[in-house]
Amino acid sequence: MGVQEQSGRSSTNRSIIIIGALFFIFGFVTWLNSVLIPYLQVANELNNFESYLVVFAFYISYLVMAIPSAWVLKNTGFKKGMSLGLGVMALGAILFIPAAINRVYEIFLLGLFIQGTGLALLQTAANPYITILGPMESAAKRISIMGIANKVAGALAPIILGAIALKDIDAVQERILSMDVAARAAELDELSSRVITPYIVITVVLLILAVMIYYSSLPEVEAEEEDEILAAANKEKTSVFQFPHLLMGTLAMFVYVGVEVIAGDTVISYGLEQGIEASTSKFFTTYTLIAMIIGYLIGIVTIPRYISQEKALKISGILGVVLGLAAIFTDGFTSVLLISLLGLANALVFPAIWPLALAGLGRFTKMGSSFLIMALAGGAVLPLIYGYLADLVNPQQAYWIVIPCYIYIWFFAAKGHKVR
Repeated sequence: MGVQEQSGRSSTNRSIIIIGALFFIFGFVTWLNSVLIPYLQVANELNNFESYLVVFAFYISYLVMAIPSAWVLKNTGFKKGMSLGLGVMALGAILFIPAAINRVYEIFLLGLFIQGTGLALLQTAANPYITILGPMESAAKRISIMGIANKVAGALAPIILGAIALKDIDAVQERILSMDVAARAAELDELSSRVITPYIVITVVLLILAVMIYYSSLPEVEAEEEDEILAAANKEKTSVFQFPHLLMGTLAMFVYVGVEVIAGDTVISYGLEQGIEASTSKFFTTYTLIAMIIGYLIGIVTIPRYISQEKALKISGILGVVLGLAAIFTDGFTSVLLISLLGLANALVFPAIWPLALAGLGRFTKMGSSFLIMALAGGAVLPLIYGYLADLVNPQQAYWIVIPCYIYIWFFAAKGHKVR
């Protein structure tokens, strides 16, 4: 191996480590929502539909901010853009302090939207960056490595925040039923104040990371050079809408993020609804993310040596249907655990959709990436529909919403990504 090649590989490895650290942050902040939903439902006295506005406010920012994020990155470059994204996330986190002090749900939602805005900026840079950092046929493997960093953080987040925010919450719910208005308000104010210290810590950590990324060794990627390399096959194309496989991939990403968020962010509330104590239920999201980590490890070992990205996506769609139906037709701990196991079905969907949807886009690759980032808004829409159905029927039957989503994911793997 020559000195130049060795230096290039070392630089690539450093870049992967830095991007991996960012994916860790994505996961930690994102999966705090699984605790915030049942916590704010009690602290702010919300129904199911209202409580799932937590994920709506967080994920709708991807739809609103994806294209503006691409514009920001074009003007700032990757490093400054990522540093800015972390700063925006810190601003969203600090808003939790006045929200908790005044127990105002709308300020919590604004803080979540601003956090999502910062994440949209980070993800718009990080996902295509890691996709093009090596051969396209092994992109799913690299994204799987990022996914492990993401989900390890996600597995830790609900345990850490849950131990603080959901401590003795069953007893709190029982106590407030017999209290007068003044005592009830005081009890809920104390409950609301529990998130102040954690979010001060989160704000400080995000600001430190913003400075570290700004001064890091992360290399800039010249967008124009990438586009010239990729553009040759698409000289006749005039619009990103001339790539039907991208549009189908965007829909696949939309429904996938919806079912991923449903599996991770509803399962604690579902466990409580099934009569399982909060001390046990707070771990269900962690189980979901452990299942995803197992799926990522399987992907790292098997893709592309033993199975293709398309095959992995087909298997994921079928497994999602099977586990979803099993959860609907069983009860209690078994049913809740089956929802957690949807993490296994979800693990390889995100890594596989990216390269399949962006294949052959040439100079339209960055706009295609923005489409896929916008599709993360599925995490805003589908859980909200789930919450509405949970109020209308019951939380278990509301899981029927995931079945057609997994069927479409299978369709994209089998047919959709081939349409040109």
